[in-house]
Amino acid sequence: MSIDIKEKIIEENSQNTNTVTTTEVKDTQVQKISHEVTLYAEPIIHFKYFTITNALATSWVVVLIIIVLAVILNRKIKEVPGKIQNLFEIIIDGGLSLCDQVTNSRVLSLKIFPIAISAFFFILINNWLGISPFGGFGLIEDGKHGLAFIPFLRGGTADINTTIALSVIAVLGANIFGVLSIGLWKTINKYVNLRALGHIFTKIRKEPTIIIVAPITFFVGLIEIAGEFAKIASLSFRLFGNILAGEILLVSISVLLAFLAPIPFFFLEILVGIVQALIFSILLVVYFTVAATDHDHEKHEKNISKIEGEEIEEIEDIVHA
Repeated sequence: MSIDIKEKIIEENSQNTNTVTTTEVKDTQVQKISHEVTLYAEPIIHFKYFTITNALATSWVVVLIIIVLAVILNRKIKEVPGKIQNLFEIIIDGGLSLCDQVTNSRVLSLKIFPIAISAFFFILINNWLGISPFGGFGLIEDGKHGLAFIPFLRGGTADINTTIALSVIAVLGANIFGVLSIGLWKTINKYVNLRALGHIFTKIRKEPTIIIVAPITFFVGLIEIAGEFAKIASLSFRLFGNILAGEILLVSISVLLAFLAPIPFFFLEILVGIVQALIFSILLVVYFTVAATDHDHEKHEKNISKIEGEEIEEIEDIVHA
């Protein structure tokens, strides 16, 4: 009898252990995998002193796509354009016409257009890749609240580091373009207007008010320096905020109703991606145009036109008399 009792006890213990292991396995299988849209880009590959994030990987993919497209189009350029060449010619002609409306000069537009169209395509493809189905591929890692899904691709423009880098390139490039266009001295005088202070000693006899106007003009130039940093902030946060908000909107709608509801918002975000890329490119053209404009030369031309107009009126009066 004692042997039978021992066998029953062993069987019961084995059954208990089996039930525990099966429940643990079920718990691990049922454990949810969360996917949260974070403000920062998630790392996907780690090296010793360098980490590749999904936003950086997407930016590299975008650069590769642009290079491949440029090489293919360059090899297949024909006098009688095909469908793809005709499409890009329409885009380029429309972009140049849009630049002309800002610069009022086709010569200046041809100088600015290459960097503007490059920024446009880089931002546009980044915006679209951020909401593409390829974002469904990624890694599953242990997070603070359980398993977390990290996508391989995240729109580079949904990362503040990328948008700040683009903004710095736009603003710094505009000032370098200004130096090449109107000279270093005139570019510096836009911000540190030493010429205005010098006018106090040269024009004070003819214009006594210069002693008040010149310091104000000098400090306005210093405000322009703060304005350059404001341009970087406005460009970067506008682009980052709109693209990140679109991704959060799509994720939120997909959680509420995963099938039909996200479709209109998906097409809306495609349109938003085009608009944001266009806004950034147009502002870049504006900054380059302003930096390449010699305000003193404009004033001189206005004075000449004013004098010419007065002379023409005098001549007309003499003729009529």
